Amino acid sequence: ENLSLFKPKDTYLIFGGSSERPVPGLGDNPKSGVTFDYYLGKDLDSLELKLEVLENNKVIRTITSIKPKEFKSWPGGPSKPQVLPAKKGINRFTWNFRRASLPAVDKVFLFGSHDGSRVAPGNYTLRLSLEGEQVETGVKILPNPNIKASNSDYQDQQLFLKDIEGMITEIHESVNQMRSAKKQLKGYAKLLENNEKADTLVTIGGTLLKRIDSWETNLIQPKQKTFQDVINYNNQLNAELTYLKDFADTADPIITKGARERLHDLKKDWSVYQKERDDIITTEMSAYNELFSSLKIPALIMD
Repeated sequence: ENLSLFKPKDTYLIFGGSSERPVPGLGDNPKSGVTFDYYLGKDLDSLELKLEVLENNKVIRTITSIKPKEFKSWPGGPSKPQVLPAKKGINRFTWNFRRASLPAVDKVFLFGSHDGSRVAPGNYTLRLSLEGEQVETGVKILPNPNIKASNSDYQDQQLFLKDIEGMITEIHESVNQMRSAKKQLKGYAKLLENNEKADTLVTIGGTLLKRIDSWETNLIQPKQKTFQDVINYNNQLNAELTYLKDFADTADPIITKGARERLHDLKKDWSVYQKERDDIITTEMSAYNELFSSLKIPALIMD
């Protein structure tokens, strides 16, 4: 048998845990999360072992045994993804109650965490896959008995957190797409600077760049580079939402009235920028593309 997974004992939703770097001479606290064991019949070498955590049959987190090649971080960037141990024999891993991390914007400092928020008490599935073989087991997360909260309080907290995460994800993905468009606009402006018949195109491109820039500065703060800069440059919408996510992602699930009002306001702000993003795409980008294709500019331009 190449792969087996042992059902973990019911786990209390208790946040805590120990630091990543153990201090010499000090004992380790138990890790915060669901700890489970699995057995591998052979060394994997370059094969991928994959863990998926499911909630109501939907994958909410994926962790793999292969270190991501593409991963890079920076101050205020995402934390390093966890890697699944995969040696021959018995392995142990702790899923830290968290959903998938949120996408980052390259080199942008975020005051707050890119980590996904924590789940509520309930039933989850752990699924391990290796070379087309799959094994799974159920996991029960129990509420912390010291916290006075009902099931519906936890459900409310989850909806609140998922709402925020959806917005942060959409903001960061939109900014990344717009940044890709900016890069292309700058590239063509450079390639076509001496081409007279492309003058209008380059001018329209310049206006579009400015419009994207001013849209983007409402959503992220590219001038922050360290924790000190938060004092000098305003947090923008993504940091406001991240603060609210971290504020609500606590052991006590009851969402305050103030937090709900804040989310309502931030949602209104985002809907304005969302509409502006769609306008930029449907009107100005379309106009640029139409003019571009009417000029029959080759995709590859040689000097």
